[in-house]
Amino acid sequence: MFIFSNKAAKEHKRLQKGTKTAMQKILDLISEEMKKAFEAAGYDAELGKVTLSNRPDLCEYQCNGAMAGAKKYHKAPLVIAQEVAEKLNESDVLSEVSAVAPGFLNMKVKESFVRDYLRQMRTDEKFGLQMPEQSKKIIIDYGGANVAKPLHVGHLRSAIIGESIKRICCYAGHDIIGDIHMGDWGLQMGLIITELQKRQPDLIYFDAAYEGEYPEEAPFTISELEEIYPTASAKSKGDEAYKAEAMEATYKLQSGVAGYRALWKHIMHVSVTDLKKNYDNLNVEFDLWKGESDVHDIIPGMVEQMKAGGYAYESDGALVVDVKKETDTKEVPPCMILKSDGAALYNTTDLATIMDRMEHYHPDKMIYLTDKRQELYFEQVFRCARKTGLVNEDTELVHIGFGTMNGKDGKPFKTREGGVMRLENLIREINEEMIRKIRENAETKGYEVDEKEAEETAKVVGLAAIKYGDLSNQASKDYIFDMDRFTSFEGDTGPYILYTVVRIKSILNKYTEQGGALTDAVIQEATNDSEKNLMREVAKFNAMMEAAYEEIAPHRICAYIYDLANAFNHFYHETKILTEEDAQKKAGWIALLALTKDVLEVCIDLLGFSAPERM
Repeated sequence: MFIFSNKAAKEHKRLQKGTKTAMQKILDLISEEMKKAFEAAGYDAELGKVTLSNRPDLCEYQCNGAMAGAKKYHKAPLVIAQEVAEKLNESDVLSEVSAVAPGFLNMKVKESFVRDYLRQMRTDEKFGLQMPEQSKKIIIDYGGANVAKPLHVGHLRSAIIGESIKRICCYAGHDIIGDIHMGDWGLQMGLIITELQKRQPDLIYFDAAYEGEYPEEAPFTISELEEIYPTASAKSKGDEAYKAEAMEATYKLQSGVAGYRALWKHIMHVSVTDLKKNYDNLNVEFDLWKGESDVHDIIPGMVEQMKAGGYAYESDGALVVDVKKETDTKEVPPCMILKSDGAALYNTTDLATIMDRMEHYHPDKMIYLTDKRQELYFEQVFRCARKTGLVNEDTELVHIGFGTMNGKDGKPFKTREGGVMRLENLIREINEEMIRKIRENAETKGYEVDEKEAEETAKVVGLAAIKYGDLSNQASKDYIFDMDRFTSFEGDTGPYILYTVVRIKSILNKYTEQGGALTDAVIQEATNDSEKNLMREVAKFNAMMEAAYEEIAPHRICAYIYDLANAFNHFYHETKILTEEDAQKKAGWIALLALTKDVLEVCIDLLGFSAPERM
């Protein structure tokens, strides 16, 4: 008897009609078919969940429901599996279903079913990805750069992971705001101002009697500014009087002294201009360029609110809020709001920022990207925000702690001299390595390379090497930064993914040069295993995207596109695509390649990089 669930039947008909609604995941459709068969055989439909086969040499998909149902129905699992398999003899979804001892159901899908699924993916917006019924407003805090300091490799992971998460959440249908949340208001500002006064005491910014307009141009360059801060910081550690001056300067700045505020604006302008240039080189963008200074004026009101609510109290002179719970198995210290001298802390600023975001943006969710060693800190801040009513009960607060980027010695990545490497230097070294490999590749293949084009291509491929090398790891894990491996055109690397995209582009371009029209090409049924495997990999896109969003996990996309690239390259090496004489078959392959390219390009864009036209 032919079994096809109503839900799956409607989906199958919709695939054939090509309507423009969201698609179910392909595994869900196959499961619907299997569930109906279990029900028709007299068993619980929920036993029919289908998964990818863990033995792809034997079958494409499998169902272990008969094993789970054996105890409930007091039957041998193989008997249950055989009864269910009989109900699928005439399925429009499954071409083969076999019951295998001790009770597994092994299956293969029909080529026509996969064909129809991919045809619909090709016409649907976002390849048929299910959009949420209610979009969420999500703020992602993923910058954390300090003003007046150059970006270094320690800033890399926050920027790369945060940018990818922002793009994933946006693609999944949500309203996303990315905030850099700069460190722009603490002692480092007082240190810079103090050192500047030592060097240029006659600047009008230090004349308390001056009442005129301050110059538009800063009295320093970014290079000078980046030298001033470490000099001042080093002095303050060995000179108590100097440090006291810096603290006094910080107080004057925060109290609104006009000359100090004018200098601060210069520091901000020069620094932010440089930060934007460096983040642009990483293809990282922020919607908000806010810092600690933006919430300075609301801190007193927030503190009074916490006191009035009975949440904040004095402990050893400091103002704290208890955040421990009875269920805690480890010590969670109180969240300090003000130090004993009345000074604010990072906790204070982060809590005020949460308060500000709730008032002005009303987010449903806030995601913070920092080093995983800050896990306890954010646990304290989030608990405090909830306890004191700064967020709504249903507002999600999420901290994603990432691991360390290490050198080949397993220790945090350093320069050859042992210092912390500036980010722009790392990017330059990667680009230089890519240019060398591009030239080497051209020399091996015997063709001339245009130097300007090589440099531009090196930037694109170099960025892919950096980002894919980072994002292919689970965020919470440490990883080894291996330039030789990350810049390789073989293996699980960014350049390999880009090389695959470029190879597909080349085939599609040659097809159009031969007179073929991509818009007329229609995906056909697979004619061999490698073609079908490629089609099945493409069909996994929706399930992968759903998991990448729900788990906030860019590494899911990396794993998917690596499998997809491998499936394409296997198909490519087995198939003479452009010399195929059967026009319909060739057009079908071209349509499949066009969809594969589109999926790959969307995925790499979600990771924060793109593919060149040639490599």
